[in-house]
Amino acid sequence: MVDTNHPAPQGIEGPGFFATQLDAVVGLARKNSLWPLPFATSCCGIEFMATMASHYDLARFGSERPSFSPRQADLLMVMGTIAKKMGPVLRQTYEQMAEPRWVLSVGACASSGGIFDTYSVLQGIDRVIPVDVYVPGCPPRPEQIIEGLLKIQELAANESTRRRDSEEYKALLESYSIS
Repeated sequence: MVDTNHPAPQGIEGPGFFATQLDAVVGLARKNSLWPLPFATSCCGIEFMATMASHYDLARFGSERPSFSPRQADLLMVMGTIAKKMGPVLRQTYEQMAEPRWVLSVGACASSGGIFDTYSVLQGIDRVIPVDVYVPGCPPRPEQIIEGLLKIQELAANESTRRRDSEEYKALLESYSIS
């Protein structure tokens, strides 16, 4: 039976064998087994709860198991207002995650500080950690959060297994003073 939702990577197939590239197989596995770590505050956290509930059911997209330990997660979903005092905690959480890791910034507050242009609110989490996908909205609808997850899945599926060892990636982490 052919699964149209998760097509096999391109390769050569015959009776009893299938040959393809290792990057394609690893990408397919990563794409369909993301373990999100929700870092949720404010109203965006409530929208995330709706996204995980039965009506939208984020589990359909391979994110069945939200992890509440950074050591067991590969997708950091930052949602809501992040105070400057929370910046070091957010960074520590990111650093404790194993590679490969992706970051989804959900909502206007996490992406840019939102309407809170004050001394105490971090004006975008990309000031402390690198972000892969931004989800706009105040708060974003569950459909938008799912769209953001699909973009992360696209990144995970198409990323080379060697990208994390590249000089470009090391320079990005170095720009954030992450070793």
